[in-house]
Amino acid sequence: TRSRYSSAVAKSEVIERFSQAVRAWFTASFPAPTAAQAHGFDKIFAGEHTLISAPTGSGKTLAAFLVAIDRLVTRDTNEASATRVLYISPLRALAFDVEKNLRAPIVGIRHAAERIGADFREPLVAMRTGDTSARDRQRMLRNPPDILITTPESLYLMLTSSARSTLANVDTVIIDEIHAIAATKRGAHLALSLERLEELTLRPPQRIGLSATQRPLEEVARFLGGYIDGASRPVSIVDAGARKTLEVEVVVPVEDMGEIGKVTHELRSGPATAAAVERRTSIWPSITPRILELVQQHRSTIIFCNARRGAERLAAQLNELAADLGLAGGDAAGDFVKAHHGSLAREQRIVIEDQLKRGQLRAIVATSSLELGIDMGAVDLVIQVESPGAVSRGLQRIGRAGHAVGSPSRGKVFPKHRHDLLEVAVVARRMLDADIESTRYLRNPLDVLAQHIVAHVAMHPDVTVSALTAMIKRCANFAELSDEVRNNVLDLLAGRYPSEEFRDLKPRIVWDRI
Repeated sequence: TRSRYSSAVAKSEVIERFSQAVRAWFTASFPAPTAAQAHGFDKIFAGEHTLISAPTGSGKTLAAFLVAIDRLVTRDTNEASATRVLYISPLRALAFDVEKNLRAPIVGIRHAAERIGADFREPLVAMRTGDTSARDRQRMLRNPPDILITTPESLYLMLTSSARSTLANVDTVIIDEIHAIAATKRGAHLALSLERLEELTLRPPQRIGLSATQRPLEEVARFLGGYIDGASRPVSIVDAGARKTLEVEVVVPVEDMGEIGKVTHELRSGPATAAAVERRTSIWPSITPRILELVQQHRSTIIFCNARRGAERLAAQLNELAADLGLAGGDAAGDFVKAHHGSLAREQRIVIEDQLKRGQLRAIVATSSLELGIDMGAVDLVIQVESPGAVSRGLQRIGRAGHAVGSPSRGKVFPKHRHDLLEVAVVARRMLDADIESTRYLRNPLDVLAQHIVAHVAMHPDVTVSALTAMIKRCANFAELSDEVRNNVLDLLAGRYPSEEFRDLKPRIVWDRI
């Protein structure tokens, strides 16, 4: 079901449904809930599975969390500690930012409760990702947090270990940036994990999906909700409808793109043997100074490249040019900008993000991994080098600029060659028109299915084929799975191979067909 809110009366009424302390904090912190929040609060309070689609910076993360926080801070102080809320982020750095952003509202609500004399129980927040130490994981087993922030991969590992016992009381699952995974095998992997989670929990958890760029929303809602008894679970779609103000400019830093890549006979300094090497004109000597000029004109900039090697190279070129020009600024190491991508250690990523937020770095050069946090309100410009390859990806990246309610997102896109210029022009036009590509979740990715069957049977060795099939078919990706295909997968995993070519494979499960 689709919903839209524009009524101020509805916005004020929904705030009255919160507890006194939460209501006091919210009204003191914000003039009014955004459309995404008012509509989202209403559906989440009703216990409905909900997909919230709203522009970047519209407060949809708080819309997903605040109802759950309200339940946690008002529960009985004698109630045993248990994980109630599971927040799943496809990005590690995003999870880090949400952990920080969660603590601020909780502290604010505590102060409001103290001020008005209301009861308050502070919820415990913890994060588990691939970067979490073994000591911290053991501590979470002994003392489960009320709100657990994790990634799809870490959830899968928890479900296939002793940590799964801590998830039995989960009643809310929040999936952020759902557009980043819905159409991928990673999304199918997560969807199966959600069904395996439902096998553990005391009651089916409420599912909340958050997305800034997705179309059609009905397809994503089916992916989020899954199926029950052969029919898709009801999911309420909160479509905030408001389009974020976007200012996109395609920048061509040379007079003639047709000259790029041609053989040049220009004399250059260096060894005599270099004269025999064929050289071609490059656009980088024109792009780098222009990017540096834009960085100087803005407070804080994110530069996106499509590959880690390109990000490292551009960061080095910008630092070298800044040093040659004697530009002030930079961190203790003297770097004007730094590269930021998923290959960096967690500690390095955190330091670089904090340096950007505090103004020590004027810019960072990130990759297509989008391993960046969302708390980037100070960023006022995003530069994209080369076409982002998709309209939705371009909106996600340029949306990092002006990451606050009502702030416009400003972006500059630099094509690298003529064909790239053509694609950039089309992508930029469609970004301004919000003409996003259609999303379609995968049907029957059998390699993902095989991995989960092995993991599930390892934890439930006496599971029957019928019970296993019922769980699998609740997942939207496998709702149409036939018995024949299922049996073929089970045969493969149990060691019944179609030919001698597979004789070196080892069976992973035992299937008692009798």
